Amino acid sequence: MLKHELLHPKINEILARGGHYSKVLIADGNYPAYHTLGPSAELVSLNLAPGLVSCCQVLATLLTAIPIDAANTMMYPQSGPYALPADPPVWDEFRKLFADAKSDVQLEPIEQMQFYDAVRSPEHILTIQTGDQAIFANLLLTVGVRRAE
Repeated sequence: MLKHELLHPKINEILARGGHYSKVLIADGNYPAYHTLGPSAELVSLNLAPGLVSCCQVLATLLTAIPIDAANTMMYPQSGPYALPADPPVWDEFRKLFADAKSDVQLEPIEQMQFYDAVRSPEHILTIQTGDQAIFANLLLTVGVRRAE
């Protein structure tokens, strides 16, 4: 019986095959998930309806199941029609979830094209597509090392 909150059989299977440095993308509802899969990655669609499921719900669940060493966000534009004056509100929600999980992981924004390149890497094992409508809610996680309890 599983001791963590993650019950999805396919996600558990993929995570079990991965290891240290594997990358998992939690993608918002606007992310082109199918076209940016890494060569070893699988896509699991949890985008039931707009807003369901959210990236925060997925992150909260993954935090119970795997250690995370790093978290990259896609940097938002600072000029043009999609420019934001500050970090997207969902980033504060991510920070709170990491803090609540007693994780010292900090969000590390990377430029949009570099983000896509990181997702296309051989280390990318899984994209979880959500129906999240929050802007810039994509989160690329690097799996850490499981330590003896």
